[in-house]
Amino acid sequence: MAQKTSLTRYLVEKQAGANPIPAQLQLLLEVVADSCKSISSAVNKGALGGVLGTAGSENVQGEVQKKLDIISNDMLIEAAEWGGTLAGMASEEMDEILPIPSQYRQGDYLLMFDPLDGSSNIDVNVSIGTIFSVLKKAGGGAVQESDFLQPGARQVAAGYCVYGPQTTLVLTTGDGVVMFTLDREVGTFVLTQENVQIPADTKEFAINMSNMRHWDTPVRRYIDECLAGKEGPRAKDFNMRWIASMVADVHRIMTRGGIFMYPWDKREPDKPGKLRLMYEANPMSWLIEQAGGASTDGRQRILDIQPTKLHQRVSVVLGSKNEVDLVTKYHLEK
Repeated sequence: MAQKTSLTRYLVEKQAGANPIPAQLQLLLEVVADSCKSISSAVNKGALGGVLGTAGSENVQGEVQKKLDIISNDMLIEAAEWGGTLAGMASEEMDEILPIPSQYRQGDYLLMFDPLDGSSNIDVNVSIGTIFSVLKKAGGGAVQESDFLQPGARQVAAGYCVYGPQTTLVLTTGDGVVMFTLDREVGTFVLTQENVQIPADTKEFAINMSNMRHWDTPVRRYIDECLAGKEGPRAKDFNMRWIASMVADVHRIMTRGGIFMYPWDKREPDKPGKLRLMYEANPMSWLIEQAGGASTDGRQRILDIQPTKLHQRVSVVLGSKNEVDLVTKYHLEK
């Protein structure tokens, strides 16, 4: 039987490969992966661990926090804060950045994360996950919020961990996408798929149909064409899939293709979108592009957007390239 490749072995081999990664980045990714193992264990215990339900507090976006939101956030902070690889961290659950004290700071990486994406699904036992993004701090000096405000194209690593029937870690360091599955018996992430590729065409779309009446014209046009099926202009039948957990919806696209849309709508016209650029859209967009897909805000490539604030929101259209290109074309025509 061929020897299984662990995440540690994979990252060590990456240091000596054609596109080597620094040793500090390897260490940081292992710390994040270890945190994901701990979060997975807490999620799996569910009601037995007393972690279900709300925490009676709100995050910076005014959303009610679940107990597991806070637990997951604390796990990531505690694991990464003293790892010797970071200059600072930022979380969807925190108002401000968290600089690493100078006496413990030995690296210049910046870690951003959504500790538990899809947490509204926790109590109903639907797949949820952790999303993370790694940037490199430019220049010396104390870390500031402005250091984090880099376009997604400057990421040096990104990934997510989905907690479902299996716990799966999906990762890129800019050289394609790989998947690891947690072997619970030995507590190790094992490489299960390399060179993940998303089909350019698809017959599946993911969008919250209950918001149809609020959509902008290009989105309505695209979905109407999908719903028209073989008799319509697309000449094929589409299926709709919507889990309301970005990690789960994106993971489905990673494994078999599809398009995910969380567009701007008329309910809050002053907001460019619902999802967070830095914690969700950027890391997921880079993963999608590294797997051959595409990601835009309906008009431009998400990874080219220059952030102006830490908790900036954005519209998201990502997945199979030909479908994303079509939705973008409809927006630009308007």
